[in-house]
Amino acid sequence: MVVLEVNNLSVVYSEYKALNNISFKINQGDFLNIIGPNGSGKTTLVEVLTNLKKPTSGNFKINESNVGFLPQNLTVKKNFPITVKEVILSGNKKTDYSMLEKWLEIMDIKHLEDKNISYLSGGEQQRVFLVRTLLSNPKLLILDEPTSALDPTFRAGFYLFLESYQKEYNTTIINVTHHLESINVDNSKTLYIDREIKYFGLTKDFNEINHKGDHHV
Repeated sequence: MVVLEVNNLSVVYSEYKALNNISFKINQGDFLNIIGPNGSGKTTLVEVLTNLKKPTSGNFKINESNVGFLPQNLTVKKNFPITVKEVILSGNKKTDYSMLEKWLEIMDIKHLEDKNISYLSGGEQQRVFLVRTLLSNPKLLILDEPTSALDPTFRAGFYLFLESYQKEYNTTIINVTHHLESINVDNSKTLYIDREIKYFGLTKDFNEINHKGDHHV
């Protein structure tokens, strides 16, 4: 089943084209990495897909109602009296508490569940909001640079976790990243954009091309 289909999508600011005629589609259970240099339109594409921004032309269709989204920039008000556990539960009306405990353990934040979230580090906050997103068991998960605040050691483990999560729940994952080298997900795909699509296909094939010097992330 096609989960996402993007057709001739363009986003223009004044005379600057942030995205130019983007077209691609992904199927259920795909793991898609979106990469490209700074200013290439990666976040703009995510903002369109999550209805935060309207395209100038073209269209897209998501054939899935249960969509989870973890934005790149997380805003936590300083000294706001809310705990880690309360933040997670605030996004989930029906909570499977056994799953909550599982995610807290996997993300290594179980010991922080009663702490005020504003006192956590950026990486810890990122893990809290990821748990909040995963607890709703989304069938399409969109992650905008989810490891930007994580240290390299945890980053590698994070992607191993994502791979097992995807296989267990047959979740379609869109992952915007600058760290393609950390990802070893079987049969993952890569979309390399720089306002236009420069590559779309299997990650392993992209890595082979990149190592030959034909592309640079």
